[in-house]
Amino acid sequence: MTDQLTPDRYDAVLFDLDGVITDTAAVHARAWKTMFDEFLRQRAAQHDESDESCKPFTIDGDYKTYVDGKPRYDGVRSFLQARGIELPEGTPDDPPDATTVCGLGNRKNELVNRLLDEEGVAVYDGSVRLIHRLRDDGIALAVVSSSRNCAAVLRSAGLLDLFDARVDGVVAAERGLPGKPAPDTFLSAAADLDADAGRAVVVEDAISGVQAGRAGGFGLVIGVDRGGDPDALREHGADLVVADLAELLA
Repeated sequence: MTDQLTPDRYDAVLFDLDGVITDTAAVHARAWKTMFDEFLRQRAAQHDESDESCKPFTIDGDYKTYVDGKPRYDGVRSFLQARGIELPEGTPDDPPDATTVCGLGNRKNELVNRLLDEEGVAVYDGSVRLIHRLRDDGIALAVVSSSRNCAAVLRSAGLLDLFDARVDGVVAAERGLPGKPAPDTFLSAAADLDADAGRAVVVEDAISGVQAGRAGGFGLVIGVDRGGDPDALREHGADLVVADLAELLA
């Protein structure tokens, strides 16, 4: 294994889930696009709007800039704000057809769950191999995800027992932690592992995630470039960018 990740240098490695361990980032992106495009079409029809605010949601632009890596409702707010659209906040109990921030977020989550049920959970083999190697080396591991479905996804993939700590959307809500790009969820996971940020590694595929790693003062921030734009990850805080985590294995 490369000398980047060794027990003498680091005590813990903190992994994002979607796009890093599991190949579900594309599923999330499709769900966001389906949800927002339906909402924007309805809004255009109701308000007779043909301006820029109602143009279709884009995965390469809107998803990566406003949504990727963020908690569900934060992603909704961020995108709507960028389009100059104001909606009531609503509550997490809103039905998925409610025209509120929470309603749109719940609609996206419903779509994700449907896609995962239909297509299952795929994992990145290189990531799983690296996780096993780090465990063998005695490095503590955590998964840090904005998803409230994190535990179920890991369990479905047979990976849940490989991690010493998990800070996901459920845990973040219980602890009152802001989501990425704030570093709080990563810092909380490091604390769960009794690891100082300076001796912990963040592994992320989202711009908001590498921003969080940089803001938290972590010893190393690794960007995983699944979309062919490594410079964007570097520009926002990644110290090292790889196309696949297998590159970190000898």
